[in-house]
Amino acid sequence: MTSQHRIEEQLTEEVIASFARTPDPRLKELMEALTRHLHAFIRETRLTEAEWTRAIEFLTAVGHITDEKRQEFILLSDVLGASMQTIAVNNEAYENATEATVFGPFFVEESPEVGLGGDITGGASGTPCWVEGTVRDTAGDPVPGARIEVWEADEDGFYDVQYTDSRVAGRGHLFSGENGEFSFWGTTPTPYPIPHDGPVGALLDAVGRSPVRAAHLHFMVSAPGLRTLVTHVFVEGDPQLEIGDSVFGVKESLVKRFEEQPAGAPAPDGRALGDKPWARSRFDIVLAPAQ
Repeated sequence: MTSQHRIEEQLTEEVIASFARTPDPRLKELMEALTRHLHAFIRETRLTEAEWTRAIEFLTAVGHITDEKRQEFILLSDVLGASMQTIAVNNEAYENATEATVFGPFFVEESPEVGLGGDITGGASGTPCWVEGTVRDTAGDPVPGARIEVWEADEDGFYDVQYTDSRVAGRGHLFSGENGEFSFWGTTPTPYPIPHDGPVGALLDAVGRSPVRAAHLHFMVSAPGLRTLVTHVFVEGDPQLEIGDSVFGVKESLVKRFEEQPAGAPAPDGRALGDKPWARSRFDIVLAPAQ
């Protein structure tokens, strides 16, 4: 072992030892592991002081652009695959339960309740789309009263919170019926880029990666005694599925058919759509037991 190697090892050990009196054992474990891995990264890459300074500037910029409507740290976690890895660790496959995927930065609390068969669009642009399905547990029993949060971007690729007029559109919640059934009107999802006018976008440019997400519709489903599910429905046939999703969120089981319906085709609930074409999709949800 060279003297330089010993100096580096000793520093790592000294920092780890500084957490010895941490009263919370889990916090102690996390800080010790973080220190080991962070120091190992610095040593492996022989990080320069200029690179360290640039990294601090980058993280500072991520903090500065983050506000109550834009979470650049979540975007950073997403594009590094850290969000999906955390989901994989915390949502181990359980029998036939629906797979989880990334939460994303655009969920908003207190979305409007739309009711079964209701409309989440709120005037958002896009092709009308009827979405229906059931919520069941892994034994196949229906889950009545499950809270189903749904949110999506409009056909221009923007969520309501990305506009400056305080609109509420493309989001809502409803509760599953007596037999676990649910249905609502939304819009057919389309691919869109994650916000790439900030530091995360600059990072993607620097490494030659696309910021575009595969077309998807967000779901968060919760019910007493069952694991809360955060997931998406992806659109079968979307070319972006082959190109790649910028946040690594696609799972084959979540890719569903969105069947295009011609103008004039009767809607499932009798809604008058005039001369507009529309689409329909089915997504049956299975919730795992709570851990």
